Amino acid sequence: MQDFSAYTILFIFCGLIILSYLFSVLNRITRIPSVLLLLGTGILLRYVADFTGFTFILPKNLIEIIGTVGLIMIVLEAGLDLEVNRSKLPLIRNSFFSALVIFLLSTFGVAGILMLYLPHVPFIHCITYSIPLSIVSSAIVLPSVHHLSAEKKEFLIYEASFSDILGIMVFNFLTAKQLITGNDTLWFFGSIPIAIVLSIVVCFALMFLLVKNQINIKFFLAFAVLIVIYVGGKMLNLPSLLTILLFGLVVNNWELLPWQALHRYFTNKDVDEVRGFLISITAESSFLIRTFFFIIFGYGINLSFLQDQQVWLVGSGIVGALLVLRYIYLRVVHRYDLFPELLYIPRGLVTILLFYKIPTWQRIDQFDEGVLFFVILTTSLIMMLGALLYRDDPKELGQIHVTLVEHPASSSDTH
Repeated sequence: MQDFSAYTILFIFCGLIILSYLFSVLNRITRIPSVLLLLGTGILLRYVADFTGFTFILPKNLIEIIGTVGLIMIVLEAGLDLEVNRSKLPLIRNSFFSALVIFLLSTFGVAGILMLYLPHVPFIHCITYSIPLSIVSSAIVLPSVHHLSAEKKEFLIYEASFSDILGIMVFNFLTAKQLITGNDTLWFFGSIPIAIVLSIVVCFALMFLLVKNQINIKFFLAFAVLIVIYVGGKMLNLPSLLTILLFGLVVNNWELLPWQALHRYFTNKDVDEVRGFLISITAESSFLIRTFFFIIFGYGINLSFLQDQQVWLVGSGIVGALLVLRYIYLRVVHRYDLFPELLYIPRGLVTILLFYKIPTWQRIDQFDEGVLFFVILTTSLIMMLGALLYRDDPKELGQIHVTLVEHPASSSDTH
């Protein structure tokens, strides 16, 4: 690997951040997912590097470390963005069951396709490979729903967040041991209420640290605590991402807590300051981590897989199954307009993260990584299509028209 001066490294680092910001602005204007542009940047950098003879060896654990930290920040960002009240309980319930049922259907559907592709591989290994491919990426969905109606936006944010959490829980359960016993299964289901209790403890502890802390060092303290909670929970096979999501939800909906003593100790003003601080920090951190994660991943993609007919066949079968199963569930259960929710099926950060964490004893040597790249790129393009074709609800446009008619003076003032 060539040596760079400190100034060159700083120039490249900051240049990529500026470029990613411009991609986010472009996403607002054109609805082209910034993630696709970041992947394209990484792929372009790879070809430039090959053309110039530059070699850059990525540390094996770099993507996993960046992805894990990014996942924590993104899930926390989702929790801080969602409001909970009685009127939204049906929305939360629908999004949870949508994430759960579609994830399970997709897992078995993709595993069946992999069995046809690799007939001599044990079915449980195909299930392990199908789990990452069945998880909707909140890292791609969250920055791509700003133009949707409030109900559609919240549904997709909840669904993607639940999909991440459920998928990671099931993946960790199936890859923890070669032999899964009944006690392991009991612990898997019993860990959910434990995670809920843990989230309450973590919430109060972090609130105390952030509100009562006299030293002006808050971000890295909260950041370190959240990572310790996530990693510690993973070591104990706890759904620690659920803890992170619930912490964000509690902070953003503090006024709903029934304990008056708690409100006297942590006033609404204190909590509002903490909420604003966390929203700002998580948004900035998610942006930074997402930038380098997808650029690095794009840099590692070799587009030669596009010349492999087998990759096209298997990848197209998987994407087709994901769309059909999602359509069946949403149409049968919800019975309403499915657009653009049907097309919001991107695979991304969690898919990549879990794929590289498949244990050696479950590895399938015959599996072509080109299938993984194909599914990620294709599902992101499908989501982009849904974003581009989506238009605001006609009722909303009518309300805007009525407002303009009622206030003609304000319109004439602009001329």
